[in-house]
Amino acid sequence: MKPTKIAVVQDRPVLFDLPATLDKIEQLACKASESDPDIILFPEAFIPAYPRGISFGTVVGDRTAEGRETWLRYWKNTVEIPGPATERLGKIAGKVGALLVIGVVEKGNSGTLYCTLLYFSRDGTLLGKHRKLKPTAAERVIWGEGDGTDLQVYDTDFGKVGGLICWENYMPLARTALYRQGIEIYLAPTADHRESWQYTMRHIACEARCFVIGCNQVLKKSDYPDLPGEDLSGYGEFISRGGSVIVDPFGNILEGPLWDTSGILVTNLDPDLIGKAKMDFDVAGHYARDDVFELKIPDQLPFGTND
Repeated sequence: MKPTKIAVVQDRPVLFDLPATLDKIEQLACKASESDPDIILFPEAFIPAYPRGISFGTVVGDRTAEGRETWLRYWKNTVEIPGPATERLGKIAGKVGALLVIGVVEKGNSGTLYCTLLYFSRDGTLLGKHRKLKPTAAERVIWGEGDGTDLQVYDTDFGKVGGLICWENYMPLARTALYRQGIEIYLAPTADHRESWQYTMRHIACEARCFVIGCNQVLKKSDYPDLPGEDLSGYGEFISRGGSVIVDPFGNILEGPLWDTSGILVTNLDPDLIGKAKMDFDVAGHYARDDVFELKIPDQLPFGTND
């Protein structure tokens, strides 16, 4: 790993509006690029939204006509890979000259939706994607499951970069799949805005002995479009408070957490901290005990071959 500067974008999309959100992403990426970062990270499901509080008219055994209309609106504003949206995102990455990593809702070839993390290189090439392995609770109404063939760490010109999405980070074996590839910069876009998430980010940093970056949306009820049949009255002003954070390999917070406001966290990552931290703990090395434990991971498929 080389010295690396990262910019973490905490904001909200234009909910359920793909074209407007792409415009906003370009504006935010250009703003983040003013600090000349190597990596720009956006939150989970930034296109077209993480639909916190939305039921899509579902209860066990029944769906409403209004809910199906809301679903259709959401479905129509998701991202096909490849497609016009990924072409636009690639151009944005090339324009700002940074590794652009962003959470999107992907529409698969069959029409199923997935919660997906996209990686674009400095020149705008789509390096790859990762689909969330297990949607949590009511997320399962919205998203299908990833198949695990894309648990990949990318060798970039500044270090080994990869990540997991939201509560995938509570899956020890998914984390281990990344640790075994020597991950150095661990990205964790999320929708979790609880204080406890901060401890998760710090724990993973200590466990992996790498840099961990949490990135979340900040979202208010007033940001939602009119969605007939949906009720957000149980929420206060904020639907999501954010909490984006950057943590070093010893579990120390470098920047953040950022609460209740939009903003961009920027900091330099010192690669020497990884070497120092691995002196006494290396989860995939001298602390691994491969003679006792065994982990089998599905063979990775060439990018673009899985729906």
